[in-house]
Amino acid sequence: MKARVHITLKNGVLDPQGKAIQHALGALGFEGVDDVRQGKYIELDLSETDKDKAYANVEEMCKKLLSNMVIENYTIDID
Repeated sequence: MKARVHITLKNGVLDPQGKAIQHALGALGFEGVDDVRQGKYIELDLSETDKDKAYANVEEMCKKLLSNMVIENYTIDID
């Protein structure tokens, strides 16, 4: 199975890298970009064949290592 994890900063958490991207886009002539929030994308190949177990395992990975639960949200897609 393949797991895809999208990790983003929670609303209200300052995102200096997102602001730098927004500024750079403006400097390159891309107007109308009101806000940029950057994040992480992680793809995992899993040997687990049960979708529910795979989801539970990846969720545990997110809680223990992949995301900072204080300032980040995550979503998991399994297929």
